[in-house]
Amino acid sequence: MNSQPDVLVVGGGATGTGIARDLALRGVDVTLVERDGLSAGASGRSHGLLHSGARYAESDAEGAHECLEENRILGEIAGECVRETRGLFVQVSADDPAYFEEKRTACEELGIPVEVVDGETARDAVPGLADEVERAMWVPDGVVVPSRLVAANAADARDNGAQILPHAPVTSMTVDDGRITAVSLGGDVEDAIEPTYVVNATGAHAGQIAAMTGVSVEMRPTRGVMISVGYDGLEPVLNRCRDPADGDIIVPHDDEAVLGTTSVRVDDPDAYETADWEVEKTVSECATVLPAVADAEHVRTWWGVRPLYEAEEAARGGRGISRGFHVLDHAAGSGERSDEPRHASEPRSDAVENFVSIVGGKLTTYRAMAEATADLVCDRLGVDRECTTADAELPGASDPAILDEFVREFDGQGPTDADLVGGDRPT
Repeated sequence: MNSQPDVLVVGGGATGTGIARDLALRGVDVTLVERDGLSAGASGRSHGLLHSGARYAESDAEGAHECLEENRILGEIAGECVRETRGLFVQVSADDPAYFEEKRTACEELGIPVEVVDGETARDAVPGLADEVERAMWVPDGVVVPSRLVAANAADARDNGAQILPHAPVTSMTVDDGRITAVSLGGDVEDAIEPTYVVNATGAHAGQIAAMTGVSVEMRPTRGVMISVGYDGLEPVLNRCRDPADGDIIVPHDDEAVLGTTSVRVDDPDAYETADWEVEKTVSECATVLPAVADAEHVRTWWGVRPLYEAEEAARGGRGISRGFHVLDHAAGSGERSDEPRHASEPRSDAVENFVSIVGGKLTTYRAMAEATADLVCDRLGVDRECTTADAELPGASDPAILDEFVREFDGQGPTDADLVGGDRPT
C-alpha cells in the first residue's frame, strides 16, 4: 500500500469512486477507502432513477439542466450501467392539473424533451396503467444500475494507478497546525497513511468524518423505503405528476418494479428505526398509478439514507425542492463552493487546509460532482490537467459480465440492483 498518496478519497459510493477516477485520469496519485464494500451507502440503496431533470424542472432550473446534461453523458459513457427506458409523468384525477402544466412549461423552457399524451394513449403504451390517469408526459428518464456504475468507476481509477480499498474504515485523523497529517485505517488495512490532501465523499456520514478533523459539516439525512415487487414487462419509469410525496416513483427492472419512496428525518445514518407504514403507504400510493402492484409479491425491501445538506434544505424548504450539491473547501478563508469559490471575510477557527467535503447531490449527477471536486483538488495541488470523464467510456461498459466481475472484485453489490447484477452475491 502506498502510505503517502497525493489524495485520499474517503467514501466508495458513486461520487467517491467518480472522484478517484477523475483524479487518476489527470495523473494524480489516489487512494480510495470505504468501510463496507463499494456502494454500501446511498448509491447502492437508492431507487436507481436516472433523472432527466423533469422532476426538478419547475423548482430548480439549474439542477434540472444539470440532470439533463448528465443523463446524456451517462448514456454515452456508461453502457450497461444505465438503461434508457424513458419516463412517464402521469396525472390522475385527484392531481392538480395546474401542476402538470407548470412542469410541462418548465421542461420546455429548459430543453427537456416532452410529449404529452391523453390517458387512453398512455394506457396503450403502458398496459396496466390506472383508469384514473387523465394524461401523461413522456420525458427522457432512465434507470441506473448503481452497483455496476460504481464498480466501473473504481475499475477505471485502479487501471489508471489508484488504490481501491473497499474494507478500510477511517478510524481517526491527525490534524497538526491546520493540516491533516495522518489518517488511521482499520478493517483489512490496520495502518496509517499520510496523504497530501483528503476528500470527504461519505454522503450522509460527511458530518461524522469532518468531525474527526474538528470541522463542522451539518447534514440532514432522511431515510426512504424501496420495495421491489414482482412485475414483468414494465418499460418506462413512472412518476406521479404532483408535488413530491410518498410513493410517487416506480422504476422498471426486468421482471420486477421498484416502488419508492418515503422521506423521514433520521439522527444517525447507521442506526435508525423503520416503520411498516412506510411500506404500506408507498405500495398504496404507487398502486394509484399502477394498480397491480398492490397485490404483487414483495421480493425485497430496503431503506436508504439521503445525504442531504442542512444549509441547502433549510434554504429551499425541504423535500423534493432541490438536490443540489456543494463542494465545501475547509481551508482558512474559504467558504463553500458549488461552481466558483466564495471566500469568507474572516478565517474560520475550524479551518483545515488540505481537506474538502462534497455533500448533497443525486446519483444522476455524481460525475459532475466528482468533476467539481477534482477541479478544486487539482487547483490546490497545482495539477494543470482538464477533466476527461464526460468523454471517456467506462471500462467494460458494453459487457455486463465484465461489469459484474468488477462488482464482485470490489464487494460492491447493493440491494437496488440485486436482480440485475449477475452472480450469487448476498443482498
